[in-house]
Amino acid sequence: MSSVLPARREEGALPAAQGGAVAPRSGAASRLRGALLGAAGLLAALGIWWLAVALLAGNNAMVAQFSPLRAWQVLPALIREDQLLTHVATSLRRIAAGLGCALLVGVPAGFAIGRLRWLEHALSPTLQFLRMISPLSWMPVAVMSLGVGDRAVIFLLAFAAVWPLILSTSAGVAQLDRRWIELGRSLAATRAEMLWHIYVPGIAAHVLTGVRLAIGILWIVLVPAEMIGVSSGLGYLILDTRDRLAYSELAAVILVIGVLGFALDMAARSLAARLNGGGSAEEGR
Repeated sequence: MSSVLPARREEGALPAAQGGAVAPRSGAASRLRGALLGAAGLLAALGIWWLAVALLAGNNAMVAQFSPLRAWQVLPALIREDQLLTHVATSLRRIAAGLGCALLVGVPAGFAIGRLRWLEHALSPTLQFLRMISPLSWMPVAVMSLGVGDRAVIFLLAFAAVWPLILSTSAGVAQLDRRWIELGRSLAATRAEMLWHIYVPGIAAHVLTGVRLAIGILWIVLVPAEMIGVSSGLGYLILDTRDRLAYSELAAVILVIGVLGFALDMAARSLAARLNGGGSAEEGR
């Protein structure tokens, strides 16, 4: 395999050398332009939010509490008095546990489905049926089976995240270039060597795509899942602020949820770009 890869690098060396002086500048300019456009879009969204609240509030003090300015003003007190960081840490711990369980099930299952055509035909209808059921539909079953608390929440999160991992992993295995597999066999590679030197590098990009999709689904399911009998987490905090009619704090929590979700997606995208050979984050979209 090492005799093939250097030849490919040499073929692409000349264009890289010729355009090396221009490509970094154009790449940096493109990233700067993208960052500026993104910042402008965020400012526009905040402006629309503020304007909508101003138009709808009128003399309604309750609606006025949803203003982004009010949310920003109460955020320090929310961190200090209501232990926002503790709730954030609890939610992130549940996300990590749910994603870990989904990885333990989804990647091996997807690998087996991608390799064995008969298994794909046997399981595909069942998997598609289960995938189309909303994870939140399993709330009563989870509570009855696992009780109220972390276990039920983590089950719902894992159930939501496992499907993109299964589908992306199986797609990666099915699309793997068969010539690499034949090359490994011709070199008498063991099963472990085939796994770690051919399959894992070959499907890594697909698995990371599945992880990014899974994180997005997890973050959406997290808040309603944390509304079933737990006393911590961002979902619980949403209910608590609503019950106390603290709508400025509720708006602040919504902002925090959006910022954290954006940060998680950016982290997953950056990791995928780095492991895919240092490509830009834009390529991971």
